[in-house]
Amino acid sequence: MATERKLGRPADQRKALLRNQVTQLIWNGKIVTTLDRAKEVRSIAEKLITLAMRECDNTVEVTKTYKNDKGQEVTETFVNDAPSKLHARRIMMSYLYEIPDVKRKDEDKADWKERTKDVKYPVVEKLFREYGPKFEEKKCAGGYTRIYKLGPRRGDAAEMCIIEII
Repeated sequence: MATERKLGRPADQRKALLRNQVTQLIWNGKIVTTLDRAKEVRSIAEKLITLAMRECDNTVEVTKTYKNDKGQEVTETFVNDAPSKLHARRIMMSYLYEIPDVKRKDEDKADWKERTKDVKYPVVEKLFREYGPKFEEKKCAGGYTRIYKLGPRRGDAAEMCIIEII
């Protein structure tokens, strides 16, 4: 028995379509699509949000002590991702597409390059910084998305809907 819908497409096209729709759902908050696609997108997106929710506050504090040029002992403290959070980040990066950050009208090119040099996958950062803490108080996994039916599409009468993150 199949565990997912075929959506009338070959495997490579289906996987690319779902990756794109999940990325756009997380980035924009809602998308308009067919009902069958929305049900597939929901299952994938909720798994990624659950992963972000469990790992959003998982950090490790590292202290490093060394001697500087003058012979004084200097202690530095760094806050890094725990190994499990790093693993979760890599899982998300392997599935989601990279969305380039757009230059705003009020900033010049140098400011934009400085702002975007450290963030390669802003979708993953949005999962950890926005959706993870938002759903952290929720006891059970799942229930982060909502599907509204819009009715049949003109032309082929496919059932259209809006899927959004609540």
